[in-house]
Amino acid sequence: MNYKELMENARSCIGSYCKACPVCNGLACKNTIPGPGAKGVGDTAIRNYQKWQEIRVNMDTICESRLVDTTLNLFGQTFKYPFFAGPVGAVNMHYSDKLNDMTYNDLLVSACQENGIAAFTGDGVNPKVMEGAAAAIAKVNGCGVPTIKPWNMDIINEKMQLVHKAGVFAVAMDIDAAGLPFLKNMTPPAGAKSMDELRRIAEIAGVPFIIKGIMSAKGALKAKAAGAKAIVVSNHGGRVLDQCPSTAEVLPEIVQAVGQDMKILVDGGIRSGTDIFKALALGADGVLICRPFVTAVYGGEKEGVKIYIEKLAEELKDTMNMCGAFSLSEITKDMVRI
Repeated sequence: MNYKELMENARSCIGSYCKACPVCNGLACKNTIPGPGAKGVGDTAIRNYQKWQEIRVNMDTICESRLVDTTLNLFGQTFKYPFFAGPVGAVNMHYSDKLNDMTYNDLLVSACQENGIAAFTGDGVNPKVMEGAAAAIAKVNGCGVPTIKPWNMDIINEKMQLVHKAGVFAVAMDIDAAGLPFLKNMTPPAGAKSMDELRRIAEIAGVPFIIKGIMSAKGALKAKAAGAKAIVVSNHGGRVLDQCPSTAEVLPEIVQAVGQDMKILVDGGIRSGTDIFKALALGADGVLICRPFVTAVYGGEKEGVKIYIEKLAEELKDTMNMCGAFSLSEITKDMVRI
């Protein structure tokens, strides 16, 4: 199977909402929810993609030629590439019932580990979602990051027990999911968390705690004060709040605020190895990519994930080589033009 065949396979089974577009840019699905679209007019997902395209890379081939090293070290783990599969939930509702969250995570987690990266797994109202994710991560010796929704504290404690048994190297919370209606309707209600609550959650985690959903320097400083070891600059793909800025627009100010003190990951519209390069040049330590991994799993299961990872890797290596950066530490801001 090649990438073209992978995409053709995905279109045949991914459902009626997602079009498995050649480039996942939000234009075809816009505000399609259920489906992969964004909230309101759907412009945030589109903006996420477009703003990365407005950043250009500066070619420089007057340099000593060396082998390109894309290795990333994060929390004691060594990864082949500086990108991760992002968390996704309710795939059977937003895509098609060929897969559910349990079967999706099982395929994704193992395929990512086999190909040198890790997957962030999603969460859901069905307890079996986190149970399945924890089991999938346990099977690959903890090489995965469970992402817990901002439930009330009782449920968070229950889910933390599951991830502890899985031996994970880090645990995340997508605090931006506070905008999801099913959290607000809980008793007691869930959603937004105070800094004191996040400190307690970071302590319960017992491993590096990652807060996903940071979109300002102010928010990054709060996450740092609450004990997070890393953040994900993310607007939840535009799915929880309309009219957000793109992640590319806010990343530099966040890096300036906390880049010396914690690890910074970023997601939102990153679709190629060149986009990954741009994010690293702006100061991110790594990136998350979500929707295209869904297409990869639906289109080719584990083989599809491998094909997509290799595509991103080759694009990243080529960009690094043509810009004169032969390791991640050599990627600098002057290698891009904003």
